[in-house]
Amino acid sequence: MASGRDPSAAKQEEKRETLKTTEQTFANFADRFIDKARREGRAPATMAKTEWLLDKAKAEFGSRSIAEITAPDILVALRKVEAKGNYETAKRLRSKIGGVFRYAGANGAAESDPTYALQDALIRPKVKARAAITDPKGFGALLRAIDGFRGQRTTRIGLQLLALLAQRPGESRHAKWTDIDTLKAIWSIPAEQMKMRRAHDVPLAAQALALIAELRDITGAGEFLFPSLRSYQRPMSENTLNAALRRIGYTGEEMTAHGFRATFSTLANESGLWHPDAIERQLAHVEGNAVRRAYARGLHWDERVRMADWWAGYLEELKAG
Repeated sequence: MASGRDPSAAKQEEKRETLKTTEQTFANFADRFIDKARREGRAPATMAKTEWLLDKAKAEFGSRSIAEITAPDILVALRKVEAKGNYETAKRLRSKIGGVFRYAGANGAAESDPTYALQDALIRPKVKARAAITDPKGFGALLRAIDGFRGQRTTRIGLQLLALLAQRPGESRHAKWTDIDTLKAIWSIPAEQMKMRRAHDVPLAAQALALIAELRDITGAGEFLFPSLRSYQRPMSENTLNAALRRIGYTGEEMTAHGFRATFSTLANESGLWHPDAIERQLAHVEGNAVRRAYARGLHWDERVRMADWWAGYLEELKAG
């Protein structure tokens, strides 16, 4: 008061400065970045990974102002992850931290993204492709082994449909009866179940329809084609199909549930019968250009229907040896 300052006004200004400082922390922007991704409809699994990664960053410098965090500060955190041999995790963590900085920059809180300077600072992880059998004779032997599977019928049908339809195991596990139109012979996968968040239609050959009819007698009263054995309210476990492959004698270095996609891509391309874009469309590898994507979808549907019938017949030939 003696110095001419109003104690009440000074206290309010101090609160505003404290709030401003809190709002400018890395942790605050990380939480807002996560909330934005969630409102964009990202998959629950993606959100869980994003939160897990950014929790590591928040533990290192979450309470600091985002404008004060430098590339060396971030590198210290990444090196701790690298030291455990988790090179892929370190790479993904750098990417997520960069996303937070770019979000903060768009909101006027950061001048640049310091993670750009770290692109060559990390150990590059070795890319390991999912195991897949691409030899026709070897794949025929696998198909015969699947036909002779003595476990759950739903698991056997799940593997057979993976071979026929070449879709991602997660999309197959979450397939619902409401997605199947047997009259039009189409499996319509909703956007929220797709990796790229774009709806995808899969043509169903007669062999696939026969398996779906068999499956309906088992699980048709529920929501999912492949429900969990413990609860019809949940889909089967992500490990079920891979475990079945191990049970019939194939190791993780020989074949995986996801590997059926690589098998289809390899053998369909080697056949020379189909346009490469049609094969990519069947795999739901979406064209980046929106105009070309719309064109390709219409252009290749009839070809994809014919290709589905050919592939189903080709698998029968392989099984016959």
